[in-house]
Amino acid sequence: MKKSGRYKTAHSIEDQFEPGSNNQVLKNKLGITNPDEMDDTEAIALKEATDNMVRKFDEHHRFTASDICNFHKIWLIEIYEWAGKYRQVNVSKEDFPFAAAIHIPSLMNQFEHDVLARNTPCNFKNREEVIHALAETHIEMVLIHPFREGNGRVARILSTLMALQAGLPLLRFDLIAGEMKKEYFAAIQAGMNKNYQPMEKLLSVIIEKIYVVL
Repeated sequence: MKKSGRYKTAHSIEDQFEPGSNNQVLKNKLGITNPDEMDDTEAIALKEATDNMVRKFDEHHRFTASDICNFHKIWLIEIYEWAGKYRQVNVSKEDFPFAAAIHIPSLMNQFEHDVLARNTPCNFKNREEVIHALAETHIEMVLIHPFREGNGRVARILSTLMALQAGLPLLRFDLIAGEMKKEYFAAIQAGMNKNYQPMEKLLSVIIEKIYVVL
């Protein structure tokens, strides 16, 4: 993934750039130096990984922190050395600091035994309960930001698998664009105060749009 000023990080091996990329593409196994080519490569790998995981998990599976690391590894193992590993650098976005790297293992352990244990398997019969589970889980994982890159996309994979457990169609996060994208980031920020209602509202809109398309 190109860095493009989105994240500020402390120096680490995870912060090395591919030579010849003008500090736009993180060091990778494929020697890719063009940001657009890297975006396309990650997107193709993500689709393949998502297809793989949709077939792997059933409606009875309780997701774990190890599963989440495996999502990241399956997706990016052919691209980055650090695929599937918790980040070793501190990162921030627009001056908002995510969890310190040193705390990530304990935070993910807590996430597994609290949020994931409570919300998965996501087979609640009530639609409102399903949407709350999706919103809480998605936000709390993004706020931990366990990986160097790809946190939002891994969180979306998890949301998609949880939605399938609940009998919903594949979630289409590509529907989040324009004003909805601003609403998405605002919903993440609201989650810092355990306010999941904005994300619940956004997910409800996405689900309704998917049913219209179907």
